[in-house]
Amino acid sequence: MTGLAVTCRRVVHIYRADAGDVVALAGVDLHIAPGEMVAFVGPSGSGKSTLIALLAGLMRPSAGRVGIGTYDMGKLSDAEISRLRGTEVGVVLQGAARNLLPYASLHRNIWLAQTRAAGTRGVKLDDPERILDLVGLGGQGKAKVGQLAPGARQRAALAVGIAAGPGLLLVDEPTSQLDAEGRDEVVHALETVNAERGTTIVVVTHDGEVGNRLGRAVTIRDGRVGAEGRDGQDFAVVAGDGTIQLPPEVLGEFPPGTLFTVDRSNGGVTLLANGEPVGEQGLDVAARQADAPV
Repeated sequence: MTGLAVTCRRVVHIYRADAGDVVALAGVDLHIAPGEMVAFVGPSGSGKSTLIALLAGLMRPSAGRVGIGTYDMGKLSDAEISRLRGTEVGVVLQGAARNLLPYASLHRNIWLAQTRAAGTRGVKLDDPERILDLVGLGGQGKAKVGQLAPGARQRAALAVGIAAGPGLLLVDEPTSQLDAEGRDEVVHALETVNAERGTTIVVVTHDGEVGNRLGRAVTIRDGRVGAEGRDGQDFAVVAGDGTIQLPPEVLGEFPPGTLFTVDRSNGGVTLLANGEPVGEQGLDVAARQADAPV
């Protein structure tokens, strides 16, 4: 299977509670191309884990549209979403142990993850040993999960996530409890899966280094896409409703309520704070289309 595209249009998600509703996502607009690797980064409570749960079909958005390939997730039944997760969308939950049977061998863990796809006509599955090779665990198929080091356990969880040959792999905090060596092993495994299979990979992480390695880091802040990092360069992102979140360091100088004038006389875009130039040149904004080549 080739990589699947991901599209979010004005996605809102609200958690209902007796003490008051909590808005976890407040209008997310996002496009991920087939075969792309993307990291969702941001502080705890920013909405990134909620977003990946919506992509996985573990929850449904309160409003807006979530598209995976040709599927509109909001229009699928629970049974259809379950089938999708067993075939075309791989999900690796936070904490390797939540994805693995500790008493079973790696081969059996992978075989169980392939059960749904094995009954789907036209699907050709890789041998478990080939899958272990992809994540750097070749030759360890008979090992029990409990015998593995933490980094190897997380790579085993990735092996289970890709066992059915999905076009989209969703991974929640795969390096949060690993040292630098374990982190590098996991990221290398993700890069290998992407390069050899063309799988679209979306990772939730607190680790900025993981975002840098994957090439595209989408910052989720206050339930919205706040910024993007591509190949070491940071960009603010214009949302579908025309709003833009300025970087935190800019907001430190220009707090909420600051009035900006947009000046395009120089061929670019300059924001003038309260009608006055910021410094000598104003606040210059270099614009680039979101779908322009990176």
